[in-house]
This record gives sequence, C-alpha cells and structure tokens, in this order.
Amino acid sequence: MKSGEPFALAGIWESWRNPETGEDICTFCVITCPPNEMMATIHDRMPGILHREDYERWLSPEPDPHNLMRPFPAELMTMWPIDRKVGSPRNDTADILDPTEPVL
Repeated sequence: MKSGEPFALAGIWESWRNPETGEDICTFCVITCPPNEMMATIHDRMPGILHREDYERWLSPEPDPHNLMRPFPAELMTMWPIDRKVGSPRNDTADILDPTEPVL
C-alpha cells in the first residue's frame, strides 16, 4: 500500500484428515479477481485485497460475499520492480522484495 500499512488478502482455508495416514492437513488458497489498471500491466489477475472495513464481513459466516471480489483501487497501491528470484521458493530471504532495475 502507498501508506505502508499492512493489508489483508481474501483467502479460504480448510482442515481435513487424510484417510490413509490419519494426518490432519490444513490447506489454503488466495482468492484472485480481475486486475486493476496497475496490476494489468504485469498480470491478468490479482489477489483479492480487502478494504479494512470489509475484514469482519469476509471472516463472517456470510455465504456469498462475492461483491468483495473486485479489483482494489490502484491509487491506494504502489509497485516497484523486484528480482526474478522471487519466483522460486528456494529464495527465502527478505531481500527478494528489494527494488531492482527494471528488466526490459
């Protein structure tokens, strides 16, 4: 966010028991939506970012909060180029988000 404040992504999760091993498994997924104009320059979708006033509603038992799945306003966000190493889970260090020179 331009403000530097933390933000929440829309997601779903489930806990289930593997019938073969008896192990409890927790799985999760980040929900995506169409991109805003900033994100459209790099991808055809973006994570569902929730407005602070929608957090409680997203976490409530409401069965269909579909209208929360909309592009977050680009004017509240910021973006900078980062290294391609962010694409690999082997690179688990904070510096993967450091700004780099854009690759053309």
